[in-house]
Amino acid sequence: MGSFDVVLDDERTQLDAFIEEYRNAIEATLDGLTEEQARRRLVSSATTLLGLLKHVTWMQRVWFEECVGGTSRRELGLVRSPDESFRLAAEDTVAAVTAAHRDACATARAVVADLPLDAVVTGHRAGPRTLRWVYLQVLRELAHHCGHADILREQILAG
Repeated sequence: MGSFDVVLDDERTQLDAFIEEYRNAIEATLDGLTEEQARRRLVSSATTLLGLLKHVTWMQRVWFEECVGGTSRRELGLVRSPDESFRLAAEDTVAAVTAAHRDACATARAVVADLPLDAVVTGHRAGPRTLRWVYLQVLRELAHHCGHADILREQILAG
């Protein structure tokens, strides 16, 4: 059953379902691709399919581990800026980046498990936010980057 079929569920269930759908969708854009295809640059920026997955992994760690969990980027070993989070290292294989994404998602689920959507979290640099706000921000970013990934995959498969 897709997330669109659970309209009668409560808000939290629906938000979780949408986030999971986009998490799975962005991983799926790498299915069947070679390492070279996953790293292929088709735009002038550093954006690649593998870089997108690495970025959304970083993004979710920032929002759930830093903002909600209260652990600084430095303590988490995260790069400081979004731009840096797209950069691929030699060890960034499809398998390694996918595993890191899955670990980040599991950690995110654990961090929010016992918090209501109205919980105020204080790890954001610009000030307190509700967990609902964090959920909506993560959902917005995942949807945005899934669109980029769909287009890049289409270009790679057409080439």
